[in-house]
Amino acid sequence: MADERIHILRDILLELHNGASPESVQERFDATFTGVSAIEISLMEHELMNSDSGVTFEDVMELCDVHANLFKNAVKGVEVEDTEHPGHPVRVFKDENLALRAALIRIRRLLDTYESMEDEEMLAEMRKGLVRQMGLLGQFDIHYQRKEELFFPIMERYGHDSPPKVMWGVDDQIRELFQIALTTAKSLPEVPISTVKEDFEAFATEFESMIFKEESILLMILLESFTQDDWIQIAEESDAYGYAIIRPSEKWVPERQSFVEKKSAEEPVQLDTAEGQVQQVINTPEGQFTITFTPKEKEAVLDRHSQQAFGNGYLSVEQANLILNHLPMEITFVNKDDIFQYYNDNAPADEMIFKRTPSQVGRNVELCHPPKYLDKVKA
Repeated sequence: MADERIHILRDILLELHNGASPESVQERFDATFTGVSAIEISLMEHELMNSDSGVTFEDVMELCDVHANLFKNAVKGVEVEDTEHPGHPVRVFKDENLALRAALIRIRRLLDTYESMEDEEMLAEMRKGLVRQMGLLGQFDIHYQRKEELFFPIMERYGHDSPPKVMWGVDDQIRELFQIALTTAKSLPEVPISTVKEDFEAFATEFESMIFKEESILLMILLESFTQDDWIQIAEESDAYGYAIIRPSEKWVPERQSFVEKKSAEEPVQLDTAEGQVQQVINTPEGQFTITFTPKEKEAVLDRHSQQAFGNGYLSVEQANLILNHLPMEITFVNKDDIFQYYNDNAPADEMIFKRTPSQVGRNVELCHPPKYLDKVKA
């Protein structure tokens, strides 16, 4: 039944890609579904982009807003304990969107007031205020970077590779629209206020649409897929990228049950016997019994401090690690299978030229870059 729903969703989206009107497709969708999960949307996009339908991720990206409108009132919410706790990555993500929305509102008010203002001194001050607010809003790029570099790799590990690819492409389009709006805003009063408003609204429309996609679709996929350990890893690595406008009010530390066993008098007593054998005395309510066994040999573990043949001499793993970490350059190693396998640790995460975190290790290098740079990465 689940597969059938995904196939129907795929067919409905395929109609859109083949030129059907959004209205006619909406009618079929509403007649078929009372609700759809974010996971189903992810699987549907994956089927579309990996089938012989001829639909590429660029096609899906182009109709991304139409897809979002189709699902607008139908996506099922997902509730996971602790995600609204201050400092949890989901809470931080939503709080940033609230702060970014507030910046949008302030800029719109400034532009409307500027249009009707005649006092030249006030107009000059408002232009300064507009540039300041645009700079504040421009921090959305930090929000996007954390999403792309911390959320997307984990999504891909769980098989959700299509939504990140599409969303990253749309993110880049939004970045370009913002740069146009910022350049126009800085050009006041040489350009008319009507042009500034037009360029800003072109950006704001796509930006607000992305907020809907993030909170109604992306976060729902994450909440259904990610474990608490995934969220802990994201929380720990987020400082490397920073935050948009606001910072977490406190550190999120989830409650974890300790399973460390307490030693007791009833714990089995282990005694040494003949060479290679172990004798164990076990106490039970019925009495005491003894077993003798030969334990398996432990697999050899590499000693990080033992010397190994290395180039023209010998180094321990620890020494090699120290040398690489003290080189005055950032090193990233991608293996023959195009897997990002290693990076050195020669600078604090927030000072890296190219931000890299442990969660990215093991990722295909093609997925570590925006889709628009894919051809350059492959070259």
